[in-house]
Order: sequence, then structure tokens, then C-alpha cells
Amino acid sequence: MKGSGRTIERLSLLFLIIFISHFTLLNKASAQEHSPDVALRWSILPGAGQVYNHQAWKVPIIYGAFAGVGYFIYDNYKAMRLFKDEYLYRVNNNDQPLNEDYAAYPTSNISELYNSYNHSFQLMVVIAVGVYGLNLLDAYVFGHLFDFTIDDDISLNFTPSIQPTPTGWYPTIGASLSF
Repeated sequence: MKGSGRTIERLSLLFLIIFISHFTLLNKASAQEHSPDVALRWSILPGAGQVYNHQAWKVPIIYGAFAGVGYFIYDNYKAMRLFKDEYLYRVNNNDQPLNEDYAAYPTSNISELYNSYNHSFQLMVVIAVGVYGLNLLDAYVFGHLFDFTIDDDISLNFTPSIQPTPTGWYPTIGASLSF
């Protein structure tokens, strides 16, 4: 078991070195054209696509969302396992409780509690996938909008005009939008 901890530390260090080297290369190549595809590739690591798009303020929001969802995944999983173990113990041991805190609950309620926490756990996993998908979508969309600017040259002009109709000519108002 000690070897697996060392392996995880080494892999984490290797990942950190690769991540930093990519950002160093990214900064050197910043004079190149901005690409939404590169932003999408960077966002495989949550928040990196936003940093590439110069929107680093979104990174704490993304990691906060992952931390919140991760907490609820862990909490629901822990409760789900507790009630599953209690239920299986009762089924195999003639309705004797495993944990005295739940001795007053009938076995059917323990099963319902297990199902409820299992449902909540699965929902939180789906929400985590959704948060990750929003991270990818945000990086890709703002990668496309990176060079988009709104100038003061936008104008909407209303002009009077005369339009022909089958019964004659009628005055109307025309609108033109120029960028």
C-alpha cells in the first residue's frame, strides 16, 4: 500500500510539471491566433480553457462547483453504503440491527433510505458530469468570441419610405441596422 501512495505522488508531480510546461509554451505562443479548438482541448483540465481565454476569474467558480458536487457525492455515497450494509445485515440475520442507532427503524424503511441515498448519489454524479460539460461549453464558446468586439459604430436608423401595395402607394417607416 505504501508503494501506491508514492506512485500517486510521482504521477501528480509529473502531471504538474507537464501542466506548467504547457502553460509556459502557451504564453510563448500567445502572439499566434486564438483558437476555440485549443481552448476546448485546454478545458479537459477544468478551468484551463478559461485561463487560455483570459477569463481566469471563472476558475474559482468552476472548482467551487466541483467541490460542492464532490462533497454531496461523497456524503450520499457514505450514507448509501451505511444503509446498504444495515439492510443486508438485517436480511441475513433475521432482522437484527447492525447499528443500534437504527434499531427502531423497520427493515423496509432502511431499504427506502438506501434507495433514496442511492438516487441522490446518482443524481449528483449526473450533475458533476453536467458541470464538467458546462466547463467545456464555456471554454469553447468564449474561444469563438475571444476576438469579438462591440464598437461604438453600431447604429439603428429609421427612415421614411413609400411602399407599393396592390391598392396604391402607402408611407411606411423603414429601419436599417449598421455595424
